[in-house]
Amino acid sequence: MFGIIGSGSWATALAKILTDNGHDINWWIRNAETVSQIQKRKHNPHYLSSVYFNTSHLHLENDLQKVVEASDVLVIAVPSAFIEEALAALDENGFRNKKIVSAIKGIIPGQNVLLNAYLFKQFNVSLEDYFVVLGPCHAEEVAAEKLSYLTFSGLDIEYAEKIAACFNTEFIKSLINPDIIGVQYAAILKNIYALGAGIAHGLDYGDNFLSVYIANSANEMVRFLREVKHEESAAILNYAASVYLGDLLVTCYSLYSRNRMLGNMIGKGYSVKAAQLELGMVAEGYNASKCVYKTNEELKVNVPIADIMYKILWEHLPPAEGFEQIEGFLT
Repeated sequence: MFGIIGSGSWATALAKILTDNGHDINWWIRNAETVSQIQKRKHNPHYLSSVYFNTSHLHLENDLQKVVEASDVLVIAVPSAFIEEALAALDENGFRNKKIVSAIKGIIPGQNVLLNAYLFKQFNVSLEDYFVVLGPCHAEEVAAEKLSYLTFSGLDIEYAEKIAACFNTEFIKSLINPDIIGVQYAAILKNIYALGAGIAHGLDYGDNFLSVYIANSANEMVRFLREVKHEESAAILNYAASVYLGDLLVTCYSLYSRNRMLGNMIGKGYSVKAAQLELGMVAEGYNASKCVYKTNEELKVNVPIADIMYKILWEHLPPAEGFEQIEGFLT
């Protein structure tokens, strides 16, 4: 049985997919009032409110321990900045004999580690019991039942296929990928580059420039991913696949993209903090830019666009000045 940890738009979209397929789910939602509203009104009042649930498939709880104990597979869909707080109620054996599916697209701030590394350190979750669901798949389009593709990554390919089968619908197609580490970093990096795409739009750069910017961002991403690829990912990886290039493209171009929206406001002159307040949602690229910058101090991969995004977001480099620098090395 699936358990879902989190109640934002992506968690709500994943809950919709599973329940539409007839799966009962345990769903942890921190706020007891939200639990009550979903039970009464059959939709999440805060996110994707147009999505209605067959509540006979929902077992809603604001007690995380109960959701974890009642579930075999836990889908974690909490913004990376709030993971430590969300899981604080669990003891070190909390995830024993459980499979974990990460649905986050960020890195744990302060620790600069992926979710799998954090779960291993805190809860002794092995990488073999850890899976990732990613892809160019905005929650809003899932809610509207627009055809989308999800990629499920894991070292245990057979179990990844088993999980993926539970999400297949007429409008969701699933793909399998062995690159458990690389796909997570791809999701982190594409959010950084999407922030830059938004800044470029806010600075009034056109589509011609943006296409060159994204092509160079894709090259940067591949350089970084080749450094962090897990040694057990023996297959030759196709970095033009949807979970890499596809997700980068949609996050840079889509009007649903939170990171693009945040960047657009920064390009138009908002301070970072003012833009975050105006957005009112978590844009993972902000914290990710610092985490990648710090991680890369050791790796020393050539990622100048990501470096400049960090300097704009964290060191107060004026966006126009940063993009003048970017203009000088794009190819």
